[in-house]
Amino acid sequence: MAAFWAEACANNPTVATGHRVPVKDSFVVAPVAQIDSFAVGKVIDTITCVADAEQSYAAYIPAIGNKKALPVIYFFDPHASGALPLEKYKALADKYGFLLIGSNNSKNGNDWQVTDAIWQILSADTKQRFKIDQQRIYTAGFSGGAKVAGFAALNHAEIKGVIANGAGLPDGAEVSNYAFSFTGIAGEGDMNMSDLVAVSAALDKTNTPHRLMLFNGKHEWAPEKTMDIAFAGFQFDAMRKKQLPVNTTLINSFVADSKIAVDIYTKENNLLKAVAECTLASNLLSGLSSEAAFFSKKATSLMNQQAFKEQNQERQQLLQEEATIKANYMQQFNGGDVEYWKKEVADLQTKAKSPTARGAMYQRLLAYLSLAFYSFSNQLVGNHRDVGAEYYVNLYKLVDPTNSEAWYFSAILHARLNDMAAVEADLLKAVEYGFNDKARLHAQNDFAGRPINFAKIESLMR
Repeated sequence: MAAFWAEACANNPTVATGHRVPVKDSFVVAPVAQIDSFAVGKVIDTITCVADAEQSYAAYIPAIGNKKALPVIYFFDPHASGALPLEKYKALADKYGFLLIGSNNSKNGNDWQVTDAIWQILSADTKQRFKIDQQRIYTAGFSGGAKVAGFAALNHAEIKGVIANGAGLPDGAEVSNYAFSFTGIAGEGDMNMSDLVAVSAALDKTNTPHRLMLFNGKHEWAPEKTMDIAFAGFQFDAMRKKQLPVNTTLINSFVADSKIAVDIYTKENNLLKAVAECTLASNLLSGLSSEAAFFSKKATSLMNQQAFKEQNQERQQLLQEEATIKANYMQQFNGGDVEYWKKEVADLQTKAKSPTARGAMYQRLLAYLSLAFYSFSNQLVGNHRDVGAEYYVNLYKLVDPTNSEAWYFSAILHARLNDMAAVEADLLKAVEYGFNDKARLHAQNDFAGRPINFAKIESLMR
């Protein structure tokens, strides 16, 4: 059973480092409508690709319009919700003048061949339909989508920067001197936080421009304030490459905000965050401002303080404790003891409420279990091993009761038991917690021909 865990949060199979996925076909896009046919300042949730009508994407043209070529960020959501990150970050697109594109096909579970085909069609279609600055093409993704963003950059040299939110590089990809910048982002309660911290530490030994940002949150798309810095980072990258004139106003504003943050963290005796802020500022300003040296020296000074050394030691001990607990969970996954999990989850949920570093660790452990139980549930439901699936789906609902996928799995199992009242209740719960995939709902064989009030369910979708 534990073998199922290998797929969790991995979005796609392992890819050997340095190997590009072979693409059998090249996709030619026929002439299509000009940019004037698309609304400016509004998220367009579905634009169908000419080369493949099964593929589509969402788009957001910033308020400045697209009469001139714009830098572009391609977003990859793990559930193929192309419009979701665009709605979340459209104000940043307006602020910095970025075109945003969100794939409606890239999702967890696609293999790398499919992923590359999606990129080929998406890239070709958008280049035909929009005026894009070919020197400023970037990718961004969350969770499994972060690995897609990294995969695309590793295999397509036109991509100059990656924002990896909630997950690191594709499995098997070795850290190296990349031709693109790498921005890692994670919530402090994200089960993949330690992975991104490790990637950042490895990149410290390379010439790859990189930065790491941690925010107060869980496994989720970053808040706008955090993503603002990631967007600014792409602007700074372009300034370093002389693709943009140096914007002293933007630089000075960033420097001032960073110094304020460092002062606040230092006064609070949170030297870990103070050093992290200094490191971020130094990396972003390198080659652009003499203030980079200020932040570098400040970081060194703080790291030499005994208080920092003690705080850092506590953090390392906490990460080691977390790894030990996860190892114990791996042994428990095959145990089949539901009472153990009920007690453990209740304990974690109580402790995770603490606004401390230890509380964040318990948040990460809850997220880790959610992902594990999702992985087991997905495999077992897909293979019609319903007895085992029921066990893990119930645990999934226990550990992550507001996750729509847990309730969707529950609906499938109840359909197989012909308990239609429970099916509808589960689907309504799934919709309440964000499920809105009408196509998936109607394609689910377990629901076909059943007396389910689809109209009611769909009317409640957001």
